Order: sequence, then structure tokens, then C-alpha cells
Amino acid sequence: MARVFRDEVYWKSVANTFVYGFGKVLIIIPLAFFLALLLNKQTKFNGVAQSVIFLPTIMSSAVMGLVFYLLFNAYNGEINQYLMGLGIIKTPINWLGKDHAMQTLIITAIWGGVGNYMVYFIAGLQQVAKDVQESAKIDGAGPIKTLWFVTIPMMGPILKIILMLAITSAFNDITNVMVLTEGGPNNATMVMSLYAYQYFFPVSASSSVIPQYGYGAAVSVVSAAIAGVITVIYLRLSRKLDEIY
Repeated sequence: MARVFRDEVYWKSVANTFVYGFGKVLIIIPLAFFLALLLNKQTKFNGVAQSVIFLPTIMSSAVMGLVFYLLFNAYNGEINQYLMGLGIIKTPINWLGKDHAMQTLIITAIWGGVGNYMVYFIAGLQQVAKDVQESAKIDGAGPIKTLWFVTIPMMGPILKIILMLAITSAFNDITNVMVLTEGGPNNATMVMSLYAYQYFFPVSASSSVIPQYGYGAAVSVVSAAIAGVITVIYLRLSRKLDEIY
């Protein structure tokens, strides 16, 4: 266990996990809520749009990672070809290099998960009492004030659940990282779950890490403890979401 606390690469993976997790949550939750507001009404167009946005959530994470690997490939990826065609960039960007790999991972995670949280938000919006919203409008509250002071507070319980799911999934995401970057380059995108995993199973044929089950178990225990602390802190901070309702 003492080896874990001296392992600089592991603690770098912990820092990367926080960057990846909070970067994903801070973008995906507001975006999902915004999409839910736009597509909340029961219309044919909204139904089609909801299905299209939700579709990536049922796609295999491995397949999704492979698709984004091909899109963001530095040499013949479609993203670079498109941006160069528009004249936005002159030379290809190494999206999976050290400078941009984490941002690429976050973008991939957002694309794959935003539809799931959008559905949760739509379910929450449909549970908000219409008479309360109408009362706010009669009292002179505009759309923004009604949303901020009435709709969002009344969604407190479901918002608490959505945030919990988003945080836990972000901290346990391994397939996305494994397929796109394998934790590289130079451990720039190594996360806790993948760091522990590689000591049980080889990440790739070229992996230089030798399986060490004992050390892998120690890393897993420490990682679980860190995740537990984050969960407890979140549950304490989110008590107000229950009280608002």
C-alpha cells in the first residue's frame, strides 16, 4: 500500500480523473438541461430530435471511441480535413497529442452521454406543477425568473440524482480513454480506473506494464476510497436540493 502513495504516475492519474470528470460534468449537465428545455414539448419534430440525440447512448463505448479516433486522427481525420477546407487551420492539429488529448476525451464523453441526461431532465420538467409556473407568470415573473426561481428549484430531487450519476460515470469511465488514447501520450490522459485495470489485464499488445495483481488491488482500494470521499462530500453538499423541494 505504501508504494501507491509514492507512485507519481498514479497521483497524476488521480489529477487527470478530476480534470476529466469535472470537465465533463460542468459541460454535459447544462447542455443536457438546455436541450431538455428546447425539446420538452410533445411534437413530432421534438420526438425525432430526442431520438437522434439519445442514439449515441445505446452505442457501444468501444465503437464510439473507435469512430472518434478516426475522426480526430491527426493525419487523415475528418475533423482536420474539414477545418483545413474551411481555412480555419493551415496545418493538421494533433487532437490526440499531449496538448489536446484530454479535451478530445471530454468532447467524446459529452457526445456519448448528453442524450441520456437530456431524457432525465425532460422527465423532471414534465413533473413540475404547471399551476405553480402559471402563478409565477401571473405575478409578473418572466421566463428567465420562472425558470430560475420556480422550475429549477422544483427539480431539486431529480437534479440531485442526475448529478450523482454524472459524477460516478465520469470517475469510472475507462473504455473511452482506453480506446482513444490508452492513457497516453506520456500518461497525459491516464485515469484512476485505467491505471488499476492495466495491472490486471494488458491494455494493448504494446503495453510495457507487467501484470501485478497485488499492486493492482492496492491501487483499486485507494481509488475506491477517493471515490467514496467524493461521494460523501457530494451527498452532504446536495442536501439542499432535497430541502428546496
